[in-house]
Formats: sequence, C-alpha cells, structure tokens
Amino acid sequence: MAQAASFSPLPPLAAVPVSQRARLAYVLWHFALVYEGLPDDLPIGYDAARGGVVIADHSAGFFTKTAPYAAAPNRREWAGQRIPFFFDPHPEKPLLETAAGTVCISADIVSAAFYLLSGWQEYFSSERDQHGRFPYAASVQQQFGFVALPVVNYYFDVLKVAVQHLTNRPLQPRPWAADAPFASFISHDIDLLHSAWKAPAKAALKQGKLLRFARLWWQHFDQPDAWDNLEAVAAATEKYGARSTFFMLPEHRPGADGTPNADYGFSRELMERLEKLEAAGHQWELHGSIGTATDKQLLTNNQYWIEYHGRGIRFHYLRWEPRLTPAIVAAEYEFDATLGFAEHFGFRHSYCHPFYPFDFESGRAFSFLEIPLNVMDATLHHPNYLQLAASQILPALQPLFTEVGKFGGVLSILWHNDHFDPANTVTGPVQFHELMTDLQQRGTTFLTGRQILDQLPAPRFA
Repeated sequence: MAQAASFSPLPPLAAVPVSQRARLAYVLWHFALVYEGLPDDLPIGYDAARGGVVIADHSAGFFTKTAPYAAAPNRREWAGQRIPFFFDPHPEKPLLETAAGTVCISADIVSAAFYLLSGWQEYFSSERDQHGRFPYAASVQQQFGFVALPVVNYYFDVLKVAVQHLTNRPLQPRPWAADAPFASFISHDIDLLHSAWKAPAKAALKQGKLLRFARLWWQHFDQPDAWDNLEAVAAATEKYGARSTFFMLPEHRPGADGTPNADYGFSRELMERLEKLEAAGHQWELHGSIGTATDKQLLTNNQYWIEYHGRGIRFHYLRWEPRLTPAIVAAEYEFDATLGFAEHFGFRHSYCHPFYPFDFESGRAFSFLEIPLNVMDATLHHPNYLQLAASQILPALQPLFTEVGKFGGVLSILWHNDHFDPANTVTGPVQFHELMTDLQQRGTTFLTGRQILDQLPAPRFA
C-alpha cells in the first residue's frame, strides 16, 4: 500500500461497530433499488433455519474492529469474468448449492458488498494524498487489479440468480427513461473561463517571441476567451440528445493551502447565461471550493455568495474526507457526484449504480444519493495519471461502458469546459465526441443529476 502523505491531521474515528443486521439491511436495500420485484416474503440472510437464500457468515468479527483492509480476496469465475470475492475462505466449495426451498451461497457476499460499497477502506485508512484524498494507490481496487469491474454488481448478480431459482421468475434491473439499457450522466466542472491565453502566452515569452506575447495579452482583454464556452459545451451535448450538468465554482481566491479555485467571479451576466442554459434543459449545481469538503461554514458561504438553491454538489479537485464530508453533504444536498479516483477511470466503490453512502457514526445510510464518477478527462492524459494517447482513450474505456450496460447502471463522465478547446488534441472535443457517439450507439439515455435522482424510488432509511 502507498505511504501516507503529509496533510492536515485526520479527524478522529467516530465509528460504531457495524452489526450483521445493519450490513444485511444496507446491502439488501441497494439490491432492491437495482432489481424490481424482489418478494417481501423471501428470506435472505444468514439464518439457515429460515430457508430461502442463506449466506455463509465469514466476517469473523471484522466489522467490530477498525482495520481498513480485509483479507485478500479469492477469484471465482462468474458471468464471464474472474471476480474477486472477499470473505470467501473456502473457494473450493461451489458458490451456489441448492436444496428444497433453499439456496446456499458459500461466499459471504453481503459482507463483501458492504465492505466495498460502504467505502470501509477509506474511512478506516489513514492514507491521504497531497490534496487530502484517499489515493488510488492505497486501494484494494489497485492492489488486486479490479478498478474497472463493478464487483458489487457481480455479487448482486449471484444473489439475483439465487432469488430467481427460488421464485422461478426473473428479476429485471429497474428501467431508465425510454427503457434504455443504461444511463449516462455528462457533467462539466467549470474551474476556468478566462485562462486559455495563458499557456501560449507563457510559451511565447519563454521563447522570446515578445510580439506574439503582446498580441495574446491584448487579445485577452479584447476578445472572448476560448474557454468561456458554456454555450458551446451545451451545444456539444445537445447533438446527442443529452443535457449537461455544470458544476459552478463560486470562489475565485485560492484555498488556504494555496490550491487555486476559479478564475472568474459570479457576475449578473454569468447568472443570466446559466438561466438561459437551464431554460434549454441543462442544469447547474455547486462545485464546492477548496476547503469546503471539511468545513461546513465555508460551504455555506459558497452557497450564499451565489444564492445557490440547487440540489447537487461536486467538490473541487475531487476532495473528499470520508470522516467528515458525507455529513456535510447530507446537511444540504440531495446528491453528490465526487466519488471517483482521480488517478484511474473505473469504480471507486466497485459499483456502477448510484448509491447512498454509509454513515459509520450512526450505522445506517446517509440521506443523499452518490452518483459516482467513472471517467474524468484529466485522468486519461495528465502527466501524473494515465498518460493515454488520443487513439488509446476510446478503446480503454469501451470495456467500462460494457460493464455499466451489462448491469443497467449509470456511467458518469466529467469533461471540463477547457477541454472543449480545439487546441486540445488529446482529451479535447474530438475525443469527447468519440465517446458520446459510442454511448449513443449503445442505446444509453442521457440524464442530468437531478433526473437520475428523480427516477429512483424515494429512499427508505431504517
């Protein structure tokens, strides 16, 4: 695992032991959010005496302690993939065994699903990167090589097969709009609107091309910036029948640690532009500035400065402190869209559906929906991340698209507005249109964050 980075002191652990009953309730509730028609009278649990679907208990007290990492998983073949099964000490046993009125699952898929979906490793780990984030290098997804597989969905598929065997009727994934096989959420973090000129100007100055530098400097005042392109971004998504979700950053001053925020302010003109985009079906939500992921008052100030009354949030730099941020989000928002690894595309919680994060202090789900982030443009080519060539991007992501489609999930893509600059030839508009064309051909429905929230059943919190 990676070494802990030097950052501000971590908040203390405030978790309660998570009982078998709490784990089972959390996991089965999410299973029922995905699959319609789960019979209320079918026993699913650890009690063999009740019959139904009986799951082997292999947690061995793990969830009463504070170790971040479970024992290494075993691999089993399921649905055409080699799937890692945590809490599976007897891989020699058949995964499913049937008897009269009973299906026994020999791996503890409830504990395994809870472990990944709840983000247990992040909450109990002390490892953070320079931005205070749980790093991909410290994750079980990286260690065991399954970041691009929605492993929890495969666990749910095992449970689905068991339920279908006992009920003799199919369980279908909950449909999206127009009965599309899966949904896609296209969003744009608006960090920069006025800085397209800076890189070429600095290059001209470094090369001694003073006339070009002067021309670029003057154009900065005289002509619209190439990144001041909200309407062009919206038009790019509209081409596919989609609508964009813009995450707007209210703070233009750097964070307390010097990390930059926006290069723009919230003027009346900008608000009018956002209102016109909303009238066309696009939406804008809050992009929490540096520091807001751990400071509720600072986040409240962000809202106040722009008179924000929306429903969702994503934090700048994908900052997220699992011991603090979820409670801050739950106090004000209906959905969050932050949780993805900056370093790699895929499934940070090994799940390709929206979910309700787990509150380790109360032992139950939080009240806000997480729409996890799967693909970010910067991840694909940034020198600190994957460094893919333009021709490699679509082939690298297509297996991910297939996985989401297989389980009727939601694919979340973040493409910053500055990446729509034609000067970007690696993760630019050409690559964005390649991804969108591929998704459209797969029959996805494009939904905004609020539409996803509204299409899911109202949450029940036990």
